[in-house]
Amino acid sequence: MIRLLAAALAACLALPAAAQDGEAERRPSHCIAIAEAAPGIDYRSAAAPPAARLWRASTQPSHREALPEYTVRLRFLGHASFLIRTPGGLTAVTDYTGFIGNTELIPDVVTMNHAHSTHWTANPDPAIPHVLRGWGEEFGAGIEHHLDLGEMLVRNVSTDIRRGAGGTDEPRGNSIFVFEVGGLCIGHLGHLHHVPTEAQFAALGRLDVVMAPVDGGYTMALDDMIAVLKRLRASVVLPMHWFSGSSLGRFREGMTDDFAIVDETRPYVDVSLGDLPERPTVVFLQPRRLRD
Repeated sequence: MIRLLAAALAACLALPAAAQDGEAERRPSHCIAIAEAAPGIDYRSAAAPPAARLWRASTQPSHREALPEYTVRLRFLGHASFLIRTPGGLTAVTDYTGFIGNTELIPDVVTMNHAHSTHWTANPDPAIPHVLRGWGEEFGAGIEHHLDLGEMLVRNVSTDIRRGAGGTDEPRGNSIFVFEVGGLCIGHLGHLHHVPTEAQFAALGRLDVVMAPVDGGYTMALDDMIAVLKRLRASVVLPMHWFSGSSLGRFREGMTDDFAIVDETRPYVDVSLGDLPERPTVVFLQPRRLRD
């Protein structure tokens, strides 16, 4: 019921596409509003059956196939890049590097983080309407995004770039991006280097789907990442940013007590508010670039 109310709220608040930061009136984040309104409520769906209902058979290319109403498709392109597609046809690519495959698709939105060159490009396609960098022009100042495209709201929470023994190389140099669409709250942790602060957790709000780096070294230690994911308690976790089967195996082992595990043979998963799994689930997708 809570999730259905969230979907209704999202529909009511779906405004025409608005400009980036600086608008006099903003559509509020339903992911934050609902979490703050009832912090003691468990938002996981109790009506949905096990995770199998998340997956639908398809004979069409996953980035061209029509989607059911209120369904969002998340496709793992590789490393930290995902294609997020809405029923209305809006597309967003996370940690965009300039190449998403052999395709003519131009995303409506791309997000980037500059911890490494594999998370951004200095020369994004000028045809892309919205390029959202996870860092500010002034060192350490960070940046704020609140992009309302009607069917999709994109916002960010700044985090620090840290390397070495706990030092901070650049305050607010990266971002966790949150995509609000179809009543869902979808978070991409990017190149997260540290456990979020209490203020950052609060700014994220409720997350239904989380794309999380599980390399265990370049970003965060696996124990810390697992602790973050268990606190977020998202219904669906999509591992990314891994370099070996060893780190994936250790991540899997650390998640099996609280999360169901699903191994997919394809690169994408369809998610809708009404069909979220009853038990929080880790879904291992097979990365694959787009091909028309």
